[in-house]
Amino acid sequence: MKRTLIFAALLAATSLAQADDTLDVVAQFEIQSPEPSTSGYIFTRMGVTETLTNADPEGQFTPGLATDWSTSDDGLTWTFALREGVMFHDGTEMTPEAAANALTIAQGKPGPLSDAPVEAIQAGDGVVMFTLSEPFAALPAYLAHYSAQILAPGAYGPDGAGVEIIGTGPYKVTELAPPLSLKAETFADYWGPAPNVPNVSYAAVSRVETRALMAESGEADFVFGLDPASVARLDATEAATVHSVAIPRTLLLKVNAGHPFLTEPETRQALSLAIDREGIAKAVLRYPEGATQLFPPAVGEWHDETLDPLAHDPEAAKALLADLGWEAGGDGILTRDGERFALTLTTYPDRPELPLVASVLEQQFRAIGVELSINTTNSSEISSGHADGSLDLGLIARNFGLIPNPVGTVLSDYAPTGDWGAMGWQNDEIAELARSVGRGDGGADARARIAEILQAELPIIPIAWYRQTLAVAEGVEGTVIDPWERTFGLQDLKLAQ
Repeated sequence: MKRTLIFAALLAATSLAQADDTLDVVAQFEIQSPEPSTSGYIFTRMGVTETLTNADPEGQFTPGLATDWSTSDDGLTWTFALREGVMFHDGTEMTPEAAANALTIAQGKPGPLSDAPVEAIQAGDGVVMFTLSEPFAALPAYLAHYSAQILAPGAYGPDGAGVEIIGTGPYKVTELAPPLSLKAETFADYWGPAPNVPNVSYAAVSRVETRALMAESGEADFVFGLDPASVARLDATEAATVHSVAIPRTLLLKVNAGHPFLTEPETRQALSLAIDREGIAKAVLRYPEGATQLFPPAVGEWHDETLDPLAHDPEAAKALLADLGWEAGGDGILTRDGERFALTLTTYPDRPELPLVASVLEQQFRAIGVELSINTTNSSEISSGHADGSLDLGLIARNFGLIPNPVGTVLSDYAPTGDWGAMGWQNDEIAELARSVGRGDGGADARARIAEILQAELPIIPIAWYRQTLAVAEGVEGTVIDPWERTFGLQDLKLAQ
């Protein structure tokens, strides 16, 4: 069945690529449904839907469907002035009532807005107003998240579930075929500049080998989710141009600190010391450097240049484990109280580099006496393993840019701990510091202290800072990679004649 779906997506993309007025995007992410809370990131990236606020490449907030915003002196009321003359794709006007309705529905679903201290969302005269239970300076960042996209009232069913994609973006959907494809055309009544390319398409293709072949053969114009080997091969051809930019995403190990082998910080420090980050970054990922801390330079003020960097020292790792009572067995694997130091590392193939890195970690952990079994499965197994306590280690790619202010991810992961953040570990100081940053009264000192605690305790173990890599077909002009992964920038592209 999977082969049939891949073949169908490949055929669809091939036929579209042959149309010279269509720009075709291929990535690994399936379109689950028209529901914004699950597949909204595809709709915003494709230029179909929009949010109240945006972020520029430096992470500074810019107007979206809201032209400006302000807060009351006590910080409990936010007012967002809506852009005038905005039309939904069904021909109805984007009114304050429609925007408030979309945001109220979003607040009731899983997503960042549901965690914000918002008591009420109301329509006013050309504005949407938020009443808060406590000050929350990060609200504009939360409203830039894809789940807070503004859809027309007709986009929702009676229960609030998304049933149709009726947005305000430069492109409107003409065909949606979950889980594989989407087609869209320019929206004549778009409030902003008209796109240069009249038609766009999206195809979800699960196998990285197939995506790479489509980039190399010219069967797709934009290809995401390439493995390092494919990038190297494409770099050596003239079929496509490979673009790369640092993004606010970190490849890391999610550790079950409640596991009896992993409770002590020294054990987690030993695992960290076993990792050759530079080797993984350069030899496996083809990145210029490994991670020295959790927050990459791409997140600006959260990255702390003064923090002592994470090191690679297998001998020091062995010494830490020996101090904890672990002794090498006959096969080199450590034992303590009759138990082997054996763990299962769970990861997923959606990002093709993760299984490769997992294989390297298996070797590097074995070198210090830790036996690692690799379980490559669906990404949902990470969160379900967190929920039922069965996860030992998870190799994941954590995005600090879905909310264009890392405090959103920090609050989700550590205050309290979320299913993509710390597990079996809680730090009240971090929780209060993160909340203070969210409120707006915590500044550089609070951010630095959060980074310092995470570096010492290592409830998660950073490995590499990500780069977004994109193969672009010959003849596509104006490519700019958004480091915050909010948009593909399709409306600004041109197809050479």
